[in-house]
Amino acid sequence: MPEYRTRRLLGALLLAAATCTSAAAAASAAAADRGLENGLIHALHLKKGTTQRVGTSGKAIAAYMREGLIGKRPNQRFDYTDYYLLKKPASFMGHELVLIEEEYITQYIGCCVSPGAGVTVKVNGSTQKLQAFASAQRCTLTDPVDIRKNLREVAIQATLPKGHYASLSCRERDTEREEP
Repeated sequence: MPEYRTRRLLGALLLAAATCTSAAAAASAAAADRGLENGLIHALHLKKGTTQRVGTSGKAIAAYMREGLIGKRPNQRFDYTDYYLLKKPASFMGHELVLIEEEYITQYIGCCVSPGAGVTVKVNGSTQKLQAFASAQRCTLTDPVDIRKNLREVAIQATLPKGHYASLSCRERDTEREEP
């Protein structure tokens, strides 16, 4: 076989191997993203017949840390809530996940702690799935939300693109509200 044919064949094989590796990496990343999302959804899911959540928000947040999607420390702690801005893209129920919040008490600083978690997303399309989840899990959906204003109120400086944002809060106080 002439040398140029061997080189062309070798080049084609290398390109095919790189394409397969790239596709496998993309599939692996998508599976990891779904796993992270499922863990977060699990942490926001209500135990049947109770006002407690099925999963643990701390474990879900730790998974996002391990994947490098959020920092090892919150961007801000304000009152009883840690705020984590995403550093890399991730999805949540078909939307772009922008912020994860976790409310908990380590030291009493006054009244009104409401343990639980929440997320803010940049909306892509309909919020129907978020609305259904909020209703079924006794969470509060705020749609639309002024994310820039909310971040400024807790002293987080961030540049976020203009768009339609919504926040889902799944805290103790959300479960105690009157059912519609």
